[in-house]
Amino acid sequence: MSLGTILLALLVFSLVVIFHEFGHFIVAKYNKVRVIEFSLGMGPRLVSLAKSEAGRKVLFLKSSRYFEEHPEYDDYTVYSWKVLPFGGSCMMLGEEEAMDSENSFSKKSVYARMAIIFAGPFFNFILAFLLALILIGTVGYSSASITMIEQNSPLTAAGVQQGDMIKEINGEKIVVSGEVGFYLALHPMDGSPVEMTLERNGERFTKTVTPVSVQNNDGSQSYKLLFGYGARQKVGAWKTIGYAAYEVKYWISTVVKSLGQMITGHVSRKDVSGPVGIVKIVGSSVNTSMKAGEKTGTSVQNAIFTLINLCIMLTANLGVMNLIPIPALDGGRLVFLIAEWIRRKPLPQKFESYTNTVGFMMLMALMVFILVNDVVNLF
Repeated sequence: MSLGTILLALLVFSLVVIFHEFGHFIVAKYNKVRVIEFSLGMGPRLVSLAKSEAGRKVLFLKSSRYFEEHPEYDDYTVYSWKVLPFGGSCMMLGEEEAMDSENSFSKKSVYARMAIIFAGPFFNFILAFLLALILIGTVGYSSASITMIEQNSPLTAAGVQQGDMIKEINGEKIVVSGEVGFYLALHPMDGSPVEMTLERNGERFTKTVTPVSVQNNDGSQSYKLLFGYGARQKVGAWKTIGYAAYEVKYWISTVVKSLGQMITGHVSRKDVSGPVGIVKIVGSSVNTSMKAGEKTGTSVQNAIFTLINLCIMLTANLGVMNLIPIPALDGGRLVFLIAEWIRRKPLPQKFESYTNTVGFMMLMALMVFILVNDVVNLF
């Protein structure tokens, strides 16, 4: 992995994380909760800035606890950039334990606290939507049109033509090209007939095609339909907004379905990627897109659009993963708050602290596993 690839990946990571934490931050500020520290990254601080509500600023290298212990800094928020470029935080007063201060997180209504916690994942979805608007508004949405059909493809015998738009596969609705690939990944072909609904010149028709057996490079046999799909198509302003919203919906549903595949054991360890694996994906995707644009002089443009597409995928992924109801994640905290709303009183502080600690330890163990898995897959 080159230094450039690592820097690009860190740029994508940073944008996704900072937008997530900004969601917590802005809604906390709106509800008059004191934010002790807003940080990008983990570990020791590289650069920090303390800013008061009155606008006074001071550069420093002290810990956020120092400011907690000095009343004269009560209205300050510490903004930090930390050494490890993964993760971030929005540390609020009274977040971990009940406090009497009126600007404490624990003093706010259960609705306000739910809004603050939910804002992080929700801002990830907002970022995905904004980036999708930029991408689709510039180069169009990724349509599920057929771009290539091999001579011995069963689609040729069925009368399918290049340019036909895929609308359904075995009853599964298709809107964007990613849904074709995801469906084929979840439903490997075994030689059984496949029913495809297509559209040509505004008219829909259905064809039933039978995959043919082909020999792979490693000598194994598999069934394929032998066609290519996916082409960017520009649309009007209203449709751009609609397709941008659908792009977010597509990635959210893809992440949810993928999690289901992991739980049921249909996804192997090699298919799981963490930070190192994502850096590798970013590098290979950017290099491929730049090579594809060498002949047309659009290498840089292709690389930018590839990064935007990866960022859409990552921010939607982070939003969904944070909503999983596991202690120490936003989803787990929302479960506690929903329980508080139902019970009309908070859960016991010891129970919440214990479960959050256990959840955090499990999360750290999972992160270590994913990191080791990334390194193993890398080699």
